[in-house]
Amino acid sequence: MAKGITVTEHILTKQKEQPDATGAFTSLLSELTVAAKIIGQKVNKANLTEDLGFVGSESVDEEHFQRLVEFANATIINRVSHTGHLWCMSSKKDTDLIPIPPRQAKGDYILVFDPLGGITNIDVHIAVGTIFSILKKRTTGNMSVLTDVLQPGKELVAAGYFIYGSSTMMVYTTGSGVHGFTLEPRIGEFLLSHENIRIPEKGKTYSINEGNYYFMDEKVQDIVEYFKTPDIKTGRPYTLRYTGSFVADFHRNLLKGGIHMYPADSKDPMKSDGKLMLMCEVSPLAFVVEQAGGAASTGFERILDVEPRHLHQRVPVFIGSPDDVRMAEEIIQGKR
Repeated sequence: MAKGITVTEHILTKQKEQPDATGAFTSLLSELTVAAKIIGQKVNKANLTEDLGFVGSESVDEEHFQRLVEFANATIINRVSHTGHLWCMSSKKDTDLIPIPPRQAKGDYILVFDPLGGITNIDVHIAVGTIFSILKKRTTGNMSVLTDVLQPGKELVAAGYFIYGSSTMMVYTTGSGVHGFTLEPRIGEFLLSHENIRIPEKGKTYSINEGNYYFMDEKVQDIVEYFKTPDIKTGRPYTLRYTGSFVADFHRNLLKGGIHMYPADSKDPMKSDGKLMLMCEVSPLAFVVEQAGGAASTGFERILDVEPRHLHQRVPVFIGSPDDVRMAEEIIQGKR
């Protein structure tokens, strides 16, 4: 497919390859791209916009960040609610499911999203992002129930993210390859820039908050030491690259190879959760990375096989190049 086609053209072309396609993805993804354009403009002006409280402030506090998150959340909800293809939504920002307004038609799909991740980095101009995934409703009833939403990542029908950095980019998959589109601001369209993205089998970088090293389980410390230890045969040492913005670190590793690690938050990795949320952060990017030839694991289980217990469940994650993730699994499971 020729570079430079719009994301809508790309989605329509892929839709023709599916005899039973209804056009729902085309509509949903098109509205998500509109939301991303609006959010991207707001993000680009965040440090100049008085209504967010940034101008003239000596420090940027949590309240200011939350205003932008709330704006992104509302923008996505408002753009997709009217499509007629959604049964309900779930956002990292909201405690409960988000219903479709009674006046709007409903469909069979569920949108799960993180409206704006990595937001605390925005005042120092590190890239932030929106993560999304789409599930198909399980039941046939008229009420939105959690069993419709609490599905493992292997049941996803689409997933992706928007990254707002030096340029605004969309990366998505519907289960047949991963494709990237860069926003051309002069015409206001996302144009195909990265077709059939494939993550390298192994990388040269690792991403982890190494400041927490002495609070990590010994096996996780062993993983860090492995990637830091020189070994010409295996291409080590790896270089540490960590921004604290999950989308930014993931995007770099997706294109160049490497592993992002956010382990369990206590000394016992089998009895503790991580920081990142399974449904709105980890599963969507696990779906993307697997479609690009990569891997995602809790250290003990494939992320896409994890059965969610509740909407905001957190899990440890090792995600990226398959050889690097496999090595992390072997170390944390005591196989090395």
